Amino acid sequence: MPDDPAPTPVDVDARSGAASASGTDPHRTIGLFGATVIGVGAIVGGGILALVGVAFDAAGPAAFVAFALNGVVAILTALSFAELSARFPHSGGTYAFAKRVLSVRAAFTLGWIVYFASIVAGVLYALGFAEYAVLALAQSWSGAPPWLLARPGALLLAVAAIAFYTATQVRRAGGGGAWTTVGKVVVFGVLIAAGLAVLVGRPAAGIADTLRPFAPSGFGGILAAMGFTFIAFQGFDLIAASAGEIKSPGRTIPRAMLISLAVALTVYLPLLLVIATVGVPSEFPGVQSFAGAFPETVMAVAARTYLGALGFWLVIVAALLSMLSALEANLYAASRIAFAMARDRTLPARLGRVSGRGIPVAGVLASALTMVATMIALPNVAAAGAAASLIFLIVFTLAHGIAILARGRDPATPIPFKTPWFPLVPIVGGIATAGLAIFQGFTVPVAGGIALVWSLAGLGIYLWLFAREARIADAHAEAQDPSLVALRGRRPLVLAPIVNPASAGALVGVADALAPERVGRVMLLSVVSDARPEASTVDGVAHHPSLANAQAVLEESLGLALEAGLSPEALITLASDPWDEIARAARLHDCESLLLGFAALDDADVRRRVNDLISEVDSDVVVLRAPAAWRFERVERVLIPVGGQGAQEALRARLLGTLARIGSSRAIYLRVLPSSTTDASLGRAQRSLERFADTVGGGTADAVVVRGDDPKAVIAEHAAACDLMILGLQRTAKGRKRFGGFTRELAAATPESCAILFISARG
Repeated sequence: MPDDPAPTPVDVDARSGAASASGTDPHRTIGLFGATVIGVGAIVGGGILALVGVAFDAAGPAAFVAFALNGVVAILTALSFAELSARFPHSGGTYAFAKRVLSVRAAFTLGWIVYFASIVAGVLYALGFAEYAVLALAQSWSGAPPWLLARPGALLLAVAAIAFYTATQVRRAGGGGAWTTVGKVVVFGVLIAAGLAVLVGRPAAGIADTLRPFAPSGFGGILAAMGFTFIAFQGFDLIAASAGEIKSPGRTIPRAMLISLAVALTVYLPLLLVIATVGVPSEFPGVQSFAGAFPETVMAVAARTYLGALGFWLVIVAALLSMLSALEANLYAASRIAFAMARDRTLPARLGRVSGRGIPVAGVLASALTMVATMIALPNVAAAGAAASLIFLIVFTLAHGIAILARGRDPATPIPFKTPWFPLVPIVGGIATAGLAIFQGFTVPVAGGIALVWSLAGLGIYLWLFAREARIADAHAEAQDPSLVALRGRRPLVLAPIVNPASAGALVGVADALAPERVGRVMLLSVVSDARPEASTVDGVAHHPSLANAQAVLEESLGLALEAGLSPEALITLASDPWDEIARAARLHDCESLLLGFAALDDADVRRRVNDLISEVDSDVVVLRAPAAWRFERVERVLIPVGGQGAQEALRARLLGTLARIGSSRAIYLRVLPSSTTDASLGRAQRSLERFADTVGGGTADAVVVRGDDPKAVIAEHAAACDLMILGLQRTAKGRKRFGGFTRELAAATPESCAILFISARG
């Protein structure tokens, strides 16, 4: 079994949401300051340094308005992220939100592309640090070797930066120190204070002249500047990606996000004002022409204009610190996204392991290596960076939609932080980010191509490598946490035809397992095959014994269901053929599950009708054979014979998840190999089954691999010590489902004391 010595925030999510929401988990080590550092570290610096020239070139002095409007859009988006993070305070960010509100496949797609965007952002910041470091060396070290000032030296410096933060993050929870973030804010503060001091000494008329014309390209120029520069506000979402390690997330996360954006605006807007007024060299008529001449070094030239050489070096220092802090934040967030995905089996499970201090060491190392590989493999990193910007905008749009869905589908659940003016805020924010995404897609079409290729590659990898285990783990998670079903907008209906009152109690217990709490529905069906020939008149009223019997059966079944905490629906129908009527009712009511109870496996006609029924309906089918006093909720040991990768695994995982939630049952996965199997093959089969049992059971399952030439006898022997056995029904070559010969013989050999659930998944 994997070595996982301590529960993690994601584990708490699956088993005890209250602990996570309260922030009492011992692995929640990040407070308000640490969470704010993650946001400020990712937001402030790199974007403004790289994009301020583009903004002024597109909009002139009105770039100030573009940044202010982008700040408003970012705040609207942060409010949706804050509500989702406070409600689902688990590592993974948008991936975690999508998993709870959409589906595991949609969550993988989002997680996959956001992970790519974080990796590319980390590469850009590592290379940005290297470029500024090379510039500093060239300016200060006349004897620097040529290779150090060329691409090999830049790559070496970038790899060194990644290696430094990797070493920091695998040793210390919380993402490492905050000195780079605090340092860059201080340096930006010095640049702003010096510029404002110069500005105050100038006449107001002269200042106004520097800002004319304010918007030379009109509102279109402002929109263009917004599209180019919104990524300068990306980074607050990285707080959500680290939510599983943040203390008191319901209070801390919203405050950290809003404080991060407030710090960004406090730096950006005064800095833009200083550049546009006192930073333009005298040979230029205005900031737009200045930015056109120096699109990449506007900040450095502007600082040198009003502060001399000191200003130039302050910008170099600010750039170095900004790139390092943003690299650190993106590496941290990428590792937590990988960690969350691995916990759900949408990435290799090894990435989901944690050290004794709760650090996903494998996730950090894998993310760092991916950054290095991406940096070497992608010659056109700028295009990949544009793709990352587009991905973030699309993800922000989806986050607004997820926030609306989550609030609407499960309004009764308390939310620690609620977005004000709901749903206006997510609607306006979603329209704004969608518009910016469309702009980015048309402006840099290659970005859309890269994002599409990466998404399709990820989908192929998911279907090839992870879909099976992810589907199983997700079904188990739904059973353990029924609120997932409500958040995903499903209201599953279980149809349970009742014939024999003696079996009603057992069927009701299984129906309760198949119908998730609060949102699941159970419909008890009694089919009267032919009431007319038996009718008699008593006191002038016609009585039908078969109808009266059906009412009595339903009355007893309803009583048992109410005792189990269910509020089932009851339906009596008249039909000449009960089997056809059951199939009709399943189709008419769009049942997710069909539950049958019978013991006549040796009756060929009954078996044929059941085979026809389960092949005809588009529902999961569960057939129960159990003694009269047997109850699903009292099951302690469950035997699961395993022969291969069957199609029933997700349905089986759902049943096991419910048993784990309502009791203390333990599953035993059993595989029987021929007596001639070698010890090496037996060991490999044992390890494989242990990994599979861990995927489904999460520590509540055992794996047993034994030798034996009579599998039925071996399985029946193990079943004697269990309360329940779950068997998947076989499929014929034409895709029909049926009780095969092996299944019937095994059922006949199994002691009556061990109930059997025969299961068949839809499709």
